[in-house]
Amino acid sequence: MTSSPRPHRLTSLLTGAASGALIALAAPAALAASDPPTVAEVVVTAAPYAVSLDTVTTSVNLVTAEALSRAPPAGIGDLLAGLPGLRSTAYGPGASRPVIRGLSGARVLLLQNGVGMVDASSLSPDHAVPSEAGQASRIEVLRGPSTLAYGGAGIGGVVNVLDDRVPSRRPDGRMEGRGAISWSSADNGRAASGAAMVDAGPLVLVFDGSTRRSDDYATPVRPVSDRLAAEEGLVRSADKTLRNVSLEADAWGLGASLLGGDGGFLGLSVKRTDTGYGLPFEQVVSESEPELIRLHMKQTRWDLKGETPIHDGWIEKVRLAVGRADYEHAEIKIEEGKAGTRFLSDGTEGRVELVMRGSPGRQGAFGLQALTLNLEAIGDEAFIPGVEINEMGAFTLQRFDFGKFGLDAGLRIDARELRAELDGRETSPPGIEAGLDWSKTPDTRSFTNVSASAGAFWRPSDPLFLALTLSLSGRAPTEFELFADGPHEGTGTWEVGDPTLSSERALSLEATLRWTSDATRIQAHVWTARYDGFIEERPTGEVYDDLPVFNFRQTDADFIGFEIEAVQTLLTRAEGRLLGSLSGDVVRGDTDLGAPPRIPAFGVTGELSWESETLDASVELRHVGDQTRTAPFEIETDGHTAINASLAWRPLADTPVTVSLRGRNLTDAEIREHASYLKDIAPSPGRSVSLGLAFTF
Repeated sequence: MTSSPRPHRLTSLLTGAASGALIALAAPAALAASDPPTVAEVVVTAAPYAVSLDTVTTSVNLVTAEALSRAPPAGIGDLLAGLPGLRSTAYGPGASRPVIRGLSGARVLLLQNGVGMVDASSLSPDHAVPSEAGQASRIEVLRGPSTLAYGGAGIGGVVNVLDDRVPSRRPDGRMEGRGAISWSSADNGRAASGAAMVDAGPLVLVFDGSTRRSDDYATPVRPVSDRLAAEEGLVRSADKTLRNVSLEADAWGLGASLLGGDGGFLGLSVKRTDTGYGLPFEQVVSESEPELIRLHMKQTRWDLKGETPIHDGWIEKVRLAVGRADYEHAEIKIEEGKAGTRFLSDGTEGRVELVMRGSPGRQGAFGLQALTLNLEAIGDEAFIPGVEINEMGAFTLQRFDFGKFGLDAGLRIDARELRAELDGRETSPPGIEAGLDWSKTPDTRSFTNVSASAGAFWRPSDPLFLALTLSLSGRAPTEFELFADGPHEGTGTWEVGDPTLSSERALSLEATLRWTSDATRIQAHVWTARYDGFIEERPTGEVYDDLPVFNFRQTDADFIGFEIEAVQTLLTRAEGRLLGSLSGDVVRGDTDLGAPPRIPAFGVTGELSWESETLDASVELRHVGDQTRTAPFEIETDGHTAINASLAWRPLADTPVTVSLRGRNLTDAEIREHASYLKDIAPSPGRSVSLGLAFTF
């Protein structure tokens, strides 16, 4: 929720359409450039069987442990924003979720080791994700048809945060591990993380932990934008610091696995995440004091994971992954010192994968996935009732490789049931206006969706790979799209759901080109998606309890976009090499009601970098265009150009210690993330320098 004294003004920000801002100084475009994709790298998330990065038929990004150790600490959305096709919801340093190809929220699946987060972070942009990048060993981002293995809910994309908390191998030697510490100037950010894997006879043990702290951060301009001030007639505070956004985030975990001699393993882990953070407010001159809000998120999660080889028959191996979590999000009014609203969820999600025994030119797998989740909202902003959710899915993926060309195919069936606690629920005046009567509304909705994909790839020559993929995806409505009716301060609206919504279906087509040689790597994607029954919030023009009323509606929608990444070796010497890289993306959306909300503008990033055994250095220029194509009640967003630079020094030969220095937004540009609800009251940080030390052992 927001803490603005006039929360209805935020709805004019409810969308926007541009800005691949470098939120929280993460500068994630540098993630990809500083660690170019390895040609033989295997993508874990794309399929249960091994698929190399250079033969995936759709768009995939890998962020390795080395790149993560150098990146300034940030939430998962801010960390990835700037990669082609990605932005961030940027709801302050404490809460950020990825925006993929213009889509966010429930359309972007966040996974932990291939299993859902089992949380309520998709319910609202102010809800923190219970996953700290400092504990990750790798992050994989999938877009388009490659998300089929995880269901139609990932209709926009999938982000899989991988860690080694349940080890599947023994360490090199008795023990191995990693650690990192960092500091940043704009927000006085401090962070530390570490992990260790220990060989303890029949068991392998893992311990990891991370902590980060940051204060209110410096901004290049007054936090309230010129456009919002002019539209609303506001007198802005002269302060160039974004207030009430301090952060404390701690996470720790431990795990153990029993490893077999044939490559099988079975392990259990536990993770505890505890995050407290403030929410930005409208910093204007006012006779009344703003209502300051602080949020507290905590989750305890247990994971069971295993794999066993099968020595005979058509099944080569069986994999199991189960995640069980208890999650709480509390919204605390600082003046009162108590929680006004609490969101509670507890649930279990699991999947079983049966990998077929490969034969020349063929790979395949089958799988089952299930989820049970209980969600409850208590307090002033309980805009949804308690809901019990049960899901079941079954899928198969098949790949045929005939040398010069090949085929990919997938099929998935999902069943989802939502049962809401509607007994005694009153219908609000906006709900009555929308034709709702909760006393007469069925408390159970069931949906069955079929998703399918078919792709063909062709290698006309050694460096060139071409692919074309067609997919059909189905997504069931979420609990808040169906049953919302009440004030939602996180978006500054009074939200009214529609219990009669049907499933959202998308037909998409994606063309992929890759050129991979010793000196050049290019990856480009052109895609389009046609949505039947696209679910979105639209303003009614009415205001209730000082909040504008937004109803969930279904329309048809069309999206189209383009993404490119290119890395070229410009100079090679015995002491190192000089690289040039270019990346960019653009997306456009249309619905029957006009432009959809919060669609980012195009972004382009160019970088020049030097790589050697002892020193890496880079200079990066990122430009994001204006977004003038907006939805109703949405303010246009000016583009920006930012310059970033970095150094990574390994001072000791044969010692895995790296000292890093980064400069973010060196021109102190005004950066506003158009995909964020808060873009006009919470710009990105100004000029900042960060120092870091990373090591492995």
